[in-house]
Amino acid sequence: MSDRRRAEIEVKRAKLAELRKARADRQKLETERKTSDVAASPAKRDVEDLVTLLVGTSSRGGLDSGDLTPSSSIPGSPAHGRAIGLPGPSALSISGRASRQSDLHSDRGGSMGTTNVPGSSSSATENVIERTMTPRMYPDLIDVEQELFELPQTVFPNVLASIGLADMRLPLQERVIYNKEVQTMAVETEVPHDYEEQLRQRIYRERDVEADRIARDKALEEESVKLEQEIEQEIRELSEEERASILAAPEFLDFVEQSSKILQRALNDGYDYIRDYRIGAESEGDDSEGKRVKRVCEFWDERYGKNRSITDVDWSPKYPELSVASYNKNPAAPNEPDGIVAVWNLHMLERPEFVFHSQSDVLSVTFSPFHSNLVFGGTYSGQILLWDTRSKHLPVLKTPLSAAGHTHPVYAMQMVGTQNAHNLITSSTDGTVCSWLVDMLAQPQETLELVHAGHNKTGEVAITTLDFPDNETTTFWVGTEEGNVYQANRYDRAGAKAGLNQYDVYKGHSGPVMGLHFHPLVGPVDFSDLFLTSSVDWTVKLWRAKSLAKPSTTLHNVAPIYSFDEADDYVYDVKWHPAHPAVFATVDGSGKFDLWNLNADTEVPVVSTTVGSGRAINKLQWDKKDGRRAALGGSDGRLYIYDIGDMALPRESEWTDMQKTVAGIVGGGQANGVSESDTARIIAGR
Repeated sequence: MSDRRRAEIEVKRAKLAELRKARADRQKLETERKTSDVAASPAKRDVEDLVTLLVGTSSRGGLDSGDLTPSSSIPGSPAHGRAIGLPGPSALSISGRASRQSDLHSDRGGSMGTTNVPGSSSSATENVIERTMTPRMYPDLIDVEQELFELPQTVFPNVLASIGLADMRLPLQERVIYNKEVQTMAVETEVPHDYEEQLRQRIYRERDVEADRIARDKALEEESVKLEQEIEQEIRELSEEERASILAAPEFLDFVEQSSKILQRALNDGYDYIRDYRIGAESEGDDSEGKRVKRVCEFWDERYGKNRSITDVDWSPKYPELSVASYNKNPAAPNEPDGIVAVWNLHMLERPEFVFHSQSDVLSVTFSPFHSNLVFGGTYSGQILLWDTRSKHLPVLKTPLSAAGHTHPVYAMQMVGTQNAHNLITSSTDGTVCSWLVDMLAQPQETLELVHAGHNKTGEVAITTLDFPDNETTTFWVGTEEGNVYQANRYDRAGAKAGLNQYDVYKGHSGPVMGLHFHPLVGPVDFSDLFLTSSVDWTVKLWRAKSLAKPSTTLHNVAPIYSFDEADDYVYDVKWHPAHPAVFATVDGSGKFDLWNLNADTEVPVVSTTVGSGRAINKLQWDKKDGRRAALGGSDGRLYIYDIGDMALPRESEWTDMQKTVAGIVGGGQANGVSESDTARIIAGR
């Protein structure tokens, strides 16, 4: 479903909900109005009945026995009724008029009771009536005719009670003589024309409003049915073609990729959620505890690691759980990228966090220490590639394949400088060292050609490894395929020119130097002039760099101060521990991960571990947080993570002990049995 169609459906759904809400509100108001009318109807009926009884009924129709107006069948006869005793100075008859003659007769007689008055029977307007006499409170008479409404004989008890006449006593009947004016009263019954017209218009308006409401409700129902049909049509069952197109959409793939990563990170959490802390399990004593090396995890994905070898590893400077590994070509998959870089997460073991592609084998890789999302790689073709974790698989920047940069394999690279001024230093096997700005890889900022005049066939130096001492951005050391180590300068400095130092040659290895690492500048004692090298001659050698303040002016061979000959295979890499001054580690072609502590023993490693299936381990790197973990890249394409435990925690005396150890090694004379003559013999034997 397209975004536009989805938006239309959402708008229709919102409109439908609004219309339904409006209809519900109208129905609610209608129900409340009807309820209020029903609740008020009894009282309203009582009031209407009272008004009708007080006003009286019409004289046009037939009358009940209780009617007080004359009968239409006897035009001259008054109706018989009952008088009602009303409070006041005089008693009134039920007709609302008092006979003045009877009032006078009552005054003269001074008696109470009923008096019969004779009259002529032949007169149509005179008759004898019976009258109930009541005592008068005032002697004076008021000669005022009062128009009063007639009160019917029968009054509802509840109505009388509501007006306070529940205990009223009706007097006896009296005969009243009516005259013509009394019998005929002009009543205006004609309704004004304006009132009728207003009433008619109001009825018309109410009818129109009701018709509009019915029409709106009908339209709402029709639109509701239409919208529901459209929604059902949109959420219908997809066909195979539609399902395949959705599954292949980039948006869907990105969503699955990100959400599945989150789930896998949570599932790989090693915390024991059902641990019972009430049980105090006694830990068994083990003398080797604290010296054992524990494997944390093994990163492997057959899609990316099959038939490939890991060529380099590094740790993220910002996220301690992230590590990166570079891979060479898979000969059995010509359609896959030749080079791969995979970023692995300790909380997601089944697959990489990020995967980057290259058109050539990636031989070296490093995280940018100043930008955690940037990854640099050196390739077999000589290109320098830059990947961004915020981007896709392909590099965002790369160097051109031209003579301006590298044209031979790049086996070593390192970032030097500070946050505001830093450069990427790369070296290739043709002796070229380039300095790059990380945001401009079109051409190097500077280029050095390392050549040595003492070489027979060619003057170039084939660089296999490179390292800068801590706090040093100009002078660096390189290991070469011939087995020698050279010191070089990026710029001219006092007593030395830019380029290779032709006079100081660190001779000691009889094969290509595979690893070179300077001692980190940590702790109270400075050992940053010490560096280690590893070689395919099965040895690891300890060197002391010559002072830069006193460069040699003639050829001078520098010998190692110590040689570690415990390995039984090629030693592919060596690294000083970042926190412990006397600890370093090596990896070799037999799959051994050897951990050395010079303060404990200089002859054999304190811990030797066979990694994986015993295939060669190509690269080693300590994590940048505290040095507890080591990443080991194997030739089987697997990345192993090991934890060295408490051995990564130095005591306060480790630095002074290391001073004593180095002093003892240097003062030993022959440097572990390797003298200057032996070194010369080894070199001559090559």
